[in-house]
Amino acid sequence: MKADQIIADIKKGKTRPVYWLEGDEDFFIDQVIDFAEHHILSEAEAGFNKTVFYGRDADWASVVNACRRYPMFSERQVVLLKEAQAMRDIDKLEGYIEKPLPSTLLFVAYKGKKLDGRTKLAKMLKEKSVLLTTKKLYDNELPAWTDEQVRSKGFSITPKARELLIDHIGNDLSRISNEIDKMALNLAGRNNITEDDIEQFVGISKEYNVFELQDALARRDYYKAMRIVTYFAHNPKAAPLPLVFPSLYGFFSKLLVLHSAPGGTDNKSLAAASGINEWKLREYQQAARIYSPQSVEKNILLLHQYNLKSVGVDDAGTDDGELLKELVVKMMMD
Repeated sequence: MKADQIIADIKKGKTRPVYWLEGDEDFFIDQVIDFAEHHILSEAEAGFNKTVFYGRDADWASVVNACRRYPMFSERQVVLLKEAQAMRDIDKLEGYIEKPLPSTLLFVAYKGKKLDGRTKLAKMLKEKSVLLTTKKLYDNELPAWTDEQVRSKGFSITPKARELLIDHIGNDLSRISNEIDKMALNLAGRNNITEDDIEQFVGISKEYNVFELQDALARRDYYKAMRIVTYFAHNPKAAPLPLVFPSLYGFFSKLLVLHSAPGGTDNKSLAAASGINEWKLREYQQAARIYSPQSVEKNILLLHQYNLKSVGVDDAGTDDGELLKELVVKMMMD
């Protein structure tokens, strides 16, 4: 079950006594926990009927005792166990989970990992609880997720603005969501987020960013690429190398997949195999015509070499700006 569905069911009154939220993606866990903490009980009810524990400080007996209390002046109470992955003897919650109190809603946030499916507790949760297991989104899933986040708040976003946002932030869903919220508050009656909004409210230059550098490399536009890396050299916080290298590696890796695809492969299959969004596929196909398979492989090796140089391997201390200039020049050479 997904986080949105859990929240929708609770709003409809379809509740279960135990909610176990686990996995690698904190954002979806936090979504449910935030809703449970602030939107299930009224302010008056919460004073008597909401209890919050933190796994590092809590013991299982205190959590169980809180869960077994009956609500006061309310039909139900809410118990939240945050950072449950840090709690000792968490398996001792089994007894309560097997026979929970119907008037208590227990929410357990078990972040960063999931229970071993072979354990008694894990098997019991599958049967007795609402179980949410979260995973990090793949890069090719971020655009659709971002569009949905924007749409859920009553706005739209241009494809380029979305690319700027994702390229700058990466797969930090909480930060993407927060930046969308910030822009939504500042659109002054408009409902479409543009590149100008990204530049103004997120602080990303729409001309000098990793996305534009990638575009310049894709077209082998030497002038534009050097203009951008010169800007980066003078503004190192605009595009630190740990942000630039993975982006360029992803770009050339996708070109390599395109080169490896059998002739006659349809665009939908190409997009799925390479992780390229269909609306951007043509740009990548044009770049694949500019860079031969050998050139792509050479550039991937260069990225590896300069990544090592950036941490001091086989380099006498060249600053990041100069390293990036060297790399970009070599990448665009045949």
